[in-house]
Amino acid sequence: MALDLKKHFIQYEALVQVVDGVFDRVKQEYPKEVFCREKCSDCCYAIFDMPLIEALYLKAKFLETFSGKAKNDILEKADTTDRALVKLKREAYKKVQAGADQLEIVGRMSQERVRCPLLGSDDLCVLYEFRPITCRIYGIPTSTAGASHICGRTNFIQGNAYPTLNMDKLYTQLQLLSAQLIKDINSSNIKMHEMLIPVSMALVTDFNEEYLGVRQDG
Repeated sequence: MALDLKKHFIQYEALVQVVDGVFDRVKQEYPKEVFCREKCSDCCYAIFDMPLIEALYLKAKFLETFSGKAKNDILEKADTTDRALVKLKREAYKKVQAGADQLEIVGRMSQERVRCPLLGSDDLCVLYEFRPITCRIYGIPTSTAGASHICGRTNFIQGNAYPTLNMDKLYTQLQLLSAQLIKDINSSNIKMHEMLIPVSMALVTDFNEEYLGVRQDG
């Protein structure tokens, strides 16, 4: 990835710091409810996608961190994982096309368990310092489209009032960062900021200038 995205990554890291601060405050206020512990890898089997800025950041940090056999081993896992996710999503799409309730299908997809290719054999994330925001907030109450969500391993009680992180607002901020990036690199694909990318796909994708639609005509 020859593009210089340092400025955009700094902006993303600033948002990460805010999110980490929210998690830390909730954990301090509710130490008995937040169950997150080392080697508790429940979140590492959750299916989720990342906005473009986050996918680019994760891939850049992956390339900075790994090389040789270690890099290739992770890429092999990522390729296998990505194939499994594509199959799951294809089946879900077929069910929706056949008339199944879309919200119900989304709910079922959220219950699927697929091991993250960045989860090591010791149940520790091999890229923990640079993990996506979704991984960072797993374990505290969140809300999406007005519906609240809590990790099944926490001691939060569904229906009780707790400080809740609004994921819709967070993802809006991430999309805005992605949109600014697309504008700054002069991409011909002005809607690329709307992309949502799984961790596995982010790892195996070569985010070069051709992929990102960078125009050379200024």
